[in-house]
Amino acid sequence: MASKKLGMDVVKQICEYASGTNGFDRVLRMIKITGGGDGRALGEFTVAAEHLNRQGTLHGGLTATIVDNCTSYALISKGSHPGVTANLNVTYLAPANLGDVLEIDCNTVRAGKKMAYLDCILRRKTDGKIIAMGGQVKYIQFDKEKLDF
Repeated sequence: MASKKLGMDVVKQICEYASGTNGFDRVLRMIKITGGGDGRALGEFTVAAEHLNRQGTLHGGLTATIVDNCTSYALISKGSHPGVTANLNVTYLAPANLGDVLEIDCNTVRAGKKMAYLDCILRRKTDGKIIAMGGQVKYIQFDKEKLDF
């Protein structure tokens, strides 16, 4: 793990850059990073029509993408290489509907020399109901001198 911790301003810049590209990560442009640091990332977004599945609730694939990317932001805020996903899991507990404001709370449970363990909770802001929980394991043993961000 890097000895120098990155501030949330760097995480916000990475988030803005990724969501501003023409790649897949642009689907996350709706997320506003609201806080975090030292292994944590907090954010929120409002469920819009483009985020819905055919049943009119938050699309599960988008939920998984949020877990994947936002846990990476938490890891980066600890000063770690963002790594590559070895395992990703999501448990869907309740639907989120059009107009719901969802809070994202991601945490670095542990970041060792080779692997990092991260978790994430998405909850509805109005009542705190958990919509989904997830996490991932990432391989992070990379040459940190060659990071380009």
